[in-house]
Amino acid sequence: MEEIEPLDPVIIDGRHLRRPDVVTVARGRPPVHLDAAGRSRAHAASELASHISAVRPIYGRSTGVGANRIVTVTDDAAGHGLRLLRSHASGAGELEPPDRARAMMAVRLNQLAAGGSGVDPRVLDALVAALDSGAIPAVHQIGAIGTGDLCALADLALALCGDRPWITGTAPVVTLSSSDALAMISSNAATIGEAVLAQADLAALLRASEVVAALSFVALGGAAEAYGSPVQNARAHPGQLLVATRMRRLLGVSPTSRAGRRLQDPFSLRAVPQVHGTAVDAVERLGTVLDVEINARAENPLLDLATSDAWHNANFHTGYLAHALDSARAAVYPVAELSAARLGDLVDPDFTGLDAFLAEGPPGSSGVMALEYVAQDGVASLRHTTLPATLGSAVISRGLEDHASYSTHGARLATVCVSALRTVLATELVAAVRALAMGAAIPDGLPLSTSLRAAYAQAAEVLGAERADRSLSADLATAELLLNRLGGG
Repeated sequence: MEEIEPLDPVIIDGRHLRRPDVVTVARGRPPVHLDAAGRSRAHAASELASHISAVRPIYGRSTGVGANRIVTVTDDAAGHGLRLLRSHASGAGELEPPDRARAMMAVRLNQLAAGGSGVDPRVLDALVAALDSGAIPAVHQIGAIGTGDLCALADLALALCGDRPWITGTAPVVTLSSSDALAMISSNAATIGEAVLAQADLAALLRASEVVAALSFVALGGAAEAYGSPVQNARAHPGQLLVATRMRRLLGVSPTSRAGRRLQDPFSLRAVPQVHGTAVDAVERLGTVLDVEINARAENPLLDLATSDAWHNANFHTGYLAHALDSARAAVYPVAELSAARLGDLVDPDFTGLDAFLAEGPPGSSGVMALEYVAQDGVASLRHTTLPATLGSAVISRGLEDHASYSTHGARLATVCVSALRTVLATELVAAVRALAMGAAIPDGLPLSTSLRAAYAQAAEVLGAERADRSLSADLATAELLLNRLGGG
């Protein structure tokens, strides 16, 4: 039996958590270590919160929340906090899958270690124990509008304090004081966690899309001229330059190669650097925003150690994240459009010199005809995700909370975007591999890189070699898994 290499520990210190760390915690079981400096900051913030609460009101600790901010809360130990958590644990819909629940837990733990919340450091210890034990809380998906994942984090807090069971696993029970309740749930950790996973998946799919586009380029006899450095340097956007360079490397051509069958190719081949490059830049920008979010002290009120004071604020508003998510989804959509267009070329004898729909068999055989329907279904699903979530707003809590970023919905749509893009690219991959297997001629001057030849060999080995009319569902499922490897995801 093959031994599984143990994962390196993920260090949580409140300042240096990286997106790949969140993905690793979410989808694996690495040891999670709370850095001493992070726990010390959390302890100092907790002590500061207790000191300030004794001399003046602090929102959510000595007062109610929302429009109840004007109501003074009597000192009843854990009573107020438990009531707050129970009332806010009112989410709806399906439960978050384990990877998103763990991403939320990792992000919230790191934020708490940043030292802005004022929670007792024992809460951090409990979160570490839960992550290490594989405990998964029952967290509902619906109940946030981009101004704090109050319902989701209340679900988590009640599991930590033993008021609700874990779905799987167990963790030591921690007592949450009234002061810990709002401090624990004043965060957008669920939204940020989902966005981190979606951003990682989209980045991997974009890398895989270049390999798939290169395979189609070869099968269709594309002209490398469009990817030449004179063209790309004339309009030197970073993502465009990067994609053009990677496409040349995959195809094995020089920056001044003109190899190809036609004077001009369809846009779906010619515009790969421009379209894919836009998406690469937008998804990278989303990553930059998330780098800030996962290490932010965004609680309200903020317990600030530098000034030894509590600051009431609006850092719960995730406008930057919401707009970055909107931009990323909008930029990714044309990548799917180009993929579907290349699929249309791959089934056309005028482009490949092969039988229509890459069919083999009696006259009228359908070959991969049905893949176009699957691809266009995926494109339509992607198109629906491009509506900006930031166009909405809300007025709630008796008018006090009168704006919302809807970043939560932006992240939710990004998750849909991942699934739809994966399906579209899988249809193109199946068709491109079949076209090459059927003998699509490689244009003169395209030596192809070792990596592209390896990608083709890997795909040809696992995709069905039988080309008589049959169901292609299994091929698509296999192609989707293969995309993860092609993209390094």
